[in-house]
Amino acid sequence: MELITKKRLTLVAGRVNRGLAEEVAEHLGEKLSPVNIAEFANGELHCKYGESIRGADLFIFQGHASVGETSVNDAIMEQLIMVDAAQRASAKRITVVAPFFGYSRQDRKAEGREPITAKLLANMFNAAGAKRLISVDLHSGQIQGFFDGPVDHLTAMPVLIDWMANNLPDDLVVVSPDAGRVKVAERYANQLHADLAIVHKRRIRGEKNAVEAKDVVGEVAGRPCVLIDDMIDTAGTICAAAEQLVERGASAVYCAATHGVFSGPAIERLAAAPIEKVVITNTLPLPEHKRIPKIQVLSAARIIADAIDAVFEDASVSDIFGGQNQS
Repeated sequence: MELITKKRLTLVAGRVNRGLAEEVAEHLGEKLSPVNIAEFANGELHCKYGESIRGADLFIFQGHASVGETSVNDAIMEQLIMVDAAQRASAKRITVVAPFFGYSRQDRKAEGREPITAKLLANMFNAAGAKRLISVDLHSGQIQGFFDGPVDHLTAMPVLIDWMANNLPDDLVVVSPDAGRVKVAERYANQLHADLAIVHKRRIRGEKNAVEAKDVVGEVAGRPCVLIDDMIDTAGTICAAAEQLVERGASAVYCAATHGVFSGPAIERLAAAPIEKVVITNTLPLPEHKRIPKIQVLSAARIIADAIDAVFEDASVSDIFGGQNQS
C-alpha cells in the first residue's frame, strides 16, 4: 500500500495581539483555525482545539506582552499550553511564532546570582513540544542558539527602511543609542546611504531601567538624526539620547524601533522628549491610551507571513531579507 501525504498549513493564535495574527492569516490566504482558551476559577488555563490538527504543520502565534489584566507571564504560559495540547493532538510539526520573544533581554549573566531567562524560556518551549521558533529582531543574535531546533530570526528592517526612505529628510544621520546597537545601526545606515553616529551611555549599576547618556560620537550638528533600536521599554535610553543629539545641534530627531513595549513612564517621557516621530511595528499590541500623535505604527504582518510561507514550503527564509536577518 502506498500513501501520499499532503502538507497542511494551520495557523492558530492566542489571545494577545490577535489582530496581527489575523493580518498574517490574511496575507497567507488562510483563516485562523479555532481554538478555545478558557480560565478556571483559580486562574489556570485550559486549551482545546476546535478541529482536528492531526498531521498539520501547525504555527502557534502569540504576543509576549502585558495587555489589560493579562501579564506577559500569562501570555507565555498560554502559548506553552497551546503547544502541549497540539503535541498531544498529533500535530506533525509545531512552530512557535512569537514576534516579540519574552525575557529576551536576560540573555547572559551581567552580575552574579542572576538567571538567563531567555535560555529558560527556550527550554520550556522545547519541553512543551515546539520544533521551530519564528521571532522578529531578537534582542541579541545568540538567543538563536538557546533553542534546540531551527530558529527563523526575522527583521523588521525592510518595513522601517521603507518608511524612513520616504518620510525623513535628506542628509540623514543614523544614530545608535548605545554601543550595543552599533552593528544594527550600521546596517540601517548602509541601506539608507547615511552617515553613522553613536551615543555613549552608562547604565547605572544595580538599577533597572536607569541609564545616563554621556556623549555623542559623530557629526550631527545641523542635521536630522534617526535613533535606531530593537525595542523601546521605559524610553529612558531613547529620550536621553535624543536630548544629547539636540544639545549637539541636531536639526531634528526621529526614532525607529521594532518593538514598542512602552512600560511605566515611557509614553510620558516620549511625549515630553525632543523627538519628532517615533516609528514602531505592531509586533506588540499598542493600547489606545498609549497612542499619542508622535507614535506611528507600521505592520510587520507581511514579513511574518512570508516567513511562515517559506517554512511551510521548505524554502529559504534568509533569502526574503537578503541575508540581513542573520545577525
